[in-house]
Amino acid sequence: MLSSVQPLIAEHAELQTKLSDPALHGNPALAKKLNRRYAELSTIVAAYNQVVSLNEDLKAAKELAKEDEMFAEEATITEERLLAANEKLRRLLIPRDPDDGRDVIMEIKAGEGGAESALFAADLLRMYIQYANSKGWKTEVLDKNESDLGGIKDIQLAIKSNATDPSQGVHAHLKYEGGVHRVQRVPATETQGRIHTSAAGVLVFPEVDEPEEVEISQNDLRIDVYRSSGPGGQSVNTTDSAVRITHLPTGITVAMQNEKSQLQNREAAMRVLRARILAAQQEAIEAEQSAARKSQVKSVDRSERIRTYNYPENRIADHRTGYKAYNLDAVMDGALEPVIQSAIQMDEEARLAALGSAESK
Repeated sequence: MLSSVQPLIAEHAELQTKLSDPALHGNPALAKKLNRRYAELSTIVAAYNQVVSLNEDLKAAKELAKEDEMFAEEATITEERLLAANEKLRRLLIPRDPDDGRDVIMEIKAGEGGAESALFAADLLRMYIQYANSKGWKTEVLDKNESDLGGIKDIQLAIKSNATDPSQGVHAHLKYEGGVHRVQRVPATETQGRIHTSAAGVLVFPEVDEPEEVEISQNDLRIDVYRSSGPGGQSVNTTDSAVRITHLPTGITVAMQNEKSQLQNREAAMRVLRARILAAQQEAIEAEQSAARKSQVKSVDRSERIRTYNYPENRIADHRTGYKAYNLDAVMDGALEPVIQSAIQMDEEARLAALGSAESK
């Protein structure tokens, strides 16, 4: 295992040289990419140095123990620390998702359940914004389509971080949120106190760092403009400020009407479009390679749930990881970290098992 780290140490040194070149920062996209990789390798190099240091300490402690039994206990403690350090390094060497360090664009859509689903979508939005705030991330609403009762039919939310370490990236945490979220509670519109079940869908896309990263020909775009509308479909603007962009080769369509400026809506639509195209390209590549990746649920059907929010029992349950807790009120206020960590841990264990299987062949 230690020998496999040597190329990474060499890459780390090479990146350090590149990042010290002032000319690099004239290319922000490249600088951001190299900084992410440097931060990732720095963690590996530090873990490697700790293993090397503990190996030397253990060797010295064993030599001293031959002359003085008092050092035998120190050797035992050092050996335990070395085992833990080796395991940490092994986990760090598991190949990461290359998009972990990226920011994300999240879409939340009301699904089955009518008005109650839209209200639940608004609750999910608040939960994610509160969680982002707790992580020191910035959020930006790109577009929002509200319901008559103050719920949300659909929304596009950009979430950004200044972290350079990919393990602390927005996508590294929120990529597991994609899917159908089911809620069980008494709706505000229910007059007889009956518990209803409804659902909302969440989609998470890694955001493109620079427009040039995803090549889009203007000839492949159909751009329509129209007047924006509010709840109930009423017109809220006297000018054609809303924008709908269709990428003809893929059929991906994005509509934006949040801003009063047609230019601002167009820029926001292109951000979402690039993120969706990037995700589609990655899915196509992985499909060709027969990669086993959990796809995000595109249809908002209660039967395809990934998580259930049970209000009467104050219970949150993730159906992929088996996580369950009775602190739903806190989770809805943004205390989402334990739920997300359960998904991160499950994914890490799966990748660790795959690495072990590959090593045994």
